[in-house]
Amino acid sequence: MSTPSQEQKVEESGEKKVSQKEAAAESWRDSIYNPRTREFLGRTATSWGLILLFYLLFYGFLAAMFLLTMWVMLQTLSDDVPRHQDRVKSPGLVIRPHAADISFNRSDPADYRPYVQQLHSLLQRYNDSIQERNDLCLVGEFTEQDQEPVKRVCQFKRSLLRQCSGLPDASFGFAEGRPCVIVKMNRIVGLRPLGEPYINCTSKQRQSPLQIQYFPAEGRLDKMFFPYYGKKAHPDYVQPLVAVKLLLTREDYNREQTLECRVEGSDLRNSDERDKFLGRVIFRVKVSE
Repeated sequence: MSTPSQEQKVEESGEKKVSQKEAAAESWRDSIYNPRTREFLGRTATSWGLILLFYLLFYGFLAAMFLLTMWVMLQTLSDDVPRHQDRVKSPGLVIRPHAADISFNRSDPADYRPYVQQLHSLLQRYNDSIQERNDLCLVGEFTEQDQEPVKRVCQFKRSLLRQCSGLPDASFGFAEGRPCVIVKMNRIVGLRPLGEPYINCTSKQRQSPLQIQYFPAEGRLDKMFFPYYGKKAHPDYVQPLVAVKLLLTREDYNREQTLECRVEGSDLRNSDERDKFLGRVIFRVKVSE
């Protein structure tokens, strides 16, 4: 049997535990809001107001500095010409149809229709009826117009591409197994190539050279189409094109022909091993019947 003194000790121990729990709960409540000192999370309303005001002013100052910096930078930029160009000084070449491998059966129009549609789509802007609104420029001369607010556009009529214009032959030679490929240079603002640039295409892995026709003659990229003044200042600009007609024979059918086209005759680079598309483009053609 327990003695009175033992019962008293047990009762005091229980009361102490209850008291400790109540103190812990009260301490936790006070850490959030203390009604005696009127502090919320350890700070009075005045303290919270001052710290919020400090951060408001601090971040407001940073935002104002950022906006001022952006505004000053924008004042140095032109809407027409980029102030700093990180692009290379020599353009890359691209082809249409847009494909590294052009393979089709010349007896099946559905097989080469996507290629033909791409060419027709590209040449819509070059229709003679549209190009006649543009200016006749001096052949072999740069069309300088730095000081002119409205930039002139030189004519490049679709009919200049003759057999590869899609006018006498809507299939661009695909139906006869002698397809046309259109080569163009990427645009670079302010580019003025020295010399007389032209496109030259050669076939690889052949014992005899592949016969090729160029339109315009000799694959020339006339200097009158340079310089280009940018998308905003020169919105209607059309870049010169060179159409390459591959005069394949029956012996060439069912054989993959690898061709490389380069821009030559000028200071434009075309042999940089680090960039195989700089001034050149490589593609493959395979015709079957």
